[in-house]
Amino acid sequence: MRVVSLTCSNTEIVCALGCAHMLVGVDDHSDHPADVVASLARVGPDLQIDVARVAALEPDLVLASLTVPGHERVLASLQTAGLPVLATEPVSVDDVYADIGTIARALGVPERAGAVVQTMQRELAPAPPPPSNPPPRVLVEWWPKPVIVPGADSWVRQMLTIAGARGVLDAEPVKSRPITTEEARALDPDAIVIAWCGVPFAKYRREVVLQRPGWHDIRAVAERRVFCIAEAHLGRPGPRIAEGVRALREVAAACGQRE
Repeated sequence: MRVVSLTCSNTEIVCALGCAHMLVGVDDHSDHPADVVASLARVGPDLQIDVARVAALEPDLVLASLTVPGHERVLASLQTAGLPVLATEPVSVDDVYADIGTIARALGVPERAGAVVQTMQRELAPAPPPPSNPPPRVLVEWWPKPVIVPGADSWVRQMLTIAGARGVLDAEPVKSRPITTEEARALDPDAIVIAWCGVPFAKYRREVVLQRPGWHDIRAVAERRVFCIAEAHLGRPGPRIAEGVRALREVAAACGQRE
């Protein structure tokens, strides 16, 4: 089977299922596993996929995702071109588990999904509740300008819960949305997590948040609880969200130590 993956998360799921050898092309952002993707054809960034280049690879399956805003236009172009497409759209950790099963079936290896999911479930066992303090409120920042924050319809909400925390927009039925400075001040999170999408982790800068105009008296900024977690571990709904939960547990623990 010849497979083209158009998102990092689906690339990583294919590899976790032991099917890296089926990949013939990936999007420009797929970077893990590095030894696998290094030699594969590139078909463009997630929102500017070169459909003709995808078609030229003669795929038996194209894996797309609707978790990226605007990717529905790419999906429509692929379908118009008559390409065989499977598009995922997870909004929870349970959806990620289900998508692993769906992709495994599409690849012809349904029996492999269980082991991948079970490994994730062991690592994603919920943290015990704190003895007295309420869960810390964490603002995860997908983008710095405007500040974009995940809502209830995001696997990150469940990741925070598993880690013993909660998101500042957990009550809003949205995947994510921009917030204003006034909203950030009103939300007054205990911690802020930088997880900028599409930005290399080495280029994350805490000072962007710590020095942001109007944010100086927000609790997390005033007490310098601004953390960096790679978007690869929070923003990609695949096996590596387990690493994201481990990092979020450290954030929650740091909040628990506040005076």
